[in-house]
Amino acid sequence: MSSHHIVRDDQEPALIIANGASCNSELMGQLLEWSPLVIVLDSAIERVLDLGIKVDVLLGDFDRNFNPEVYIEHQYPLEIIHVVNQDKTDLEKAFDYLIEKGHKAVNVIWATGKRADHTLTNITNIVQYRDQLKIVVIDDHSKVFLLPTKFDKWYTANTIISLIPVGKVSGITTKNLFYSLDNEELQIGYRTGSSNHVITDGIVTIEHQSGDLLLMECWD
Repeated sequence: MSSHHIVRDDQEPALIIANGASCNSELMGQLLEWSPLVIVLDSAIERVLDLGIKVDVLLGDFDRNFNPEVYIEHQYPLEIIHVVNQDKTDLEKAFDYLIEKGHKAVNVIWATGKRADHTLTNITNIVQYRDQLKIVVIDDHSKVFLLPTKFDKWYTANTIISLIPVGKVSGITTKNLFYSLDNEELQIGYRTGSSNHVITDGIVTIEHQSGDLLLMECWD
């Protein structure tokens, strides 16, 4: 195996550009700057090329008379991956591709907004990759990622943080959040930890015993 195929843990995250609402160009520029690999999903390639962005992989099921070959002229070398699996979304297929290639982390943009079903699916589906890929879904308003069972991070006071259980999550205990949880349970649709906020500048600690808990950092 040649050395350039070996992915180190300290490699910058790959970037997936999905097919939802666009984000601002400054955010996109920051994420593109260090990304070793850029994957675009399906017909989002149209909008991406209009922005003059260099793309490495175009992935999708390319239905509705979509011809991916025309993009090779604009973007050489462009790897085209035609995946047909109706049981998985294009985003999940892109995660599978990254895992197969040895990547450890990925940022995802354009995965929210537009259709609510896509937003819900894209955000909640990241839990199945818990042990394989560190996934962060980012848009102009927030950043979402799956929490390990013990999480510590420094935040400034009043940062808005939402805890989103995917299914049921039990044994949740928090420190330095305004609405504190003490060995409590959250369940999607019944009780979530939406719109909490940080009390003082400093470390926020969130622990949970079982289940899949997402954290959303909100900045508006």
